[in-house]
Amino acid sequence: MIGINTTIFGLLALTVALIQPREGSAGVPTDQIRVTVDRVLTILKDPALNSPGTKEARRSELSKAILPRFDFEEMAKRSLGAEWRRRTDAEQKEFIRLFTELLKNSYIESIEAYRGQRVVYRSESQDGAYADVGTRVINEQGEEFSIDYRLNLDGSQWKVYDVIIENISIVNNYRSQFGRILSRSSFAELLQTIRAKVN
Repeated sequence: MIGINTTIFGLLALTVALIQPREGSAGVPTDQIRVTVDRVLTILKDPALNSPGTKEARRSELSKAILPRFDFEEMAKRSLGAEWRRRTDAEQKEFIRLFTELLKNSYIESIEAYRGQRVVYRSESQDGAYADVGTRVINEQGEEFSIDYRLNLDGSQWKVYDVIIENISIVNNYRSQFGRILSRSSFAELLQTIRAKVN
């Protein structure tokens, strides 16, 4: 079954939505994430989007705020690994489309479960067109979880292409799952498996 541990994805969602930089100078990657953060928090707190019958409208607004901050094409390529180069342009495009839907649906579902966990920005590093942003999530029981973001520069925008949660890479997790499916079935069947999960 395609998917990652619910707790892990929940932490991912919460952290992307709730990064709170410490005082001091933060770089452009963190600044750009903060813009997304502010928009997401505004949506989550908007009474007009949290009343009965507004679920689809709220999810639409969350999608508009969140999706531009992710490089789903790069995530898809890395998640498929060496298999990516063996696929046609049409197959690659369909895989990106389905993979994006898979992540988007899981992400938004998780982020709607936000209950005020505290997230602290702890580090940032840049190396050319790549950057890492490190955070820690602190839950109500005082337990802490490390979550690091891998970003690449797309034009003037820093976009997330992987998330490392307690040393577990989201991209590597999916690559392992996809690899197991491909070892016993075809690429077409992998697409069908993802399609069924999305639907």
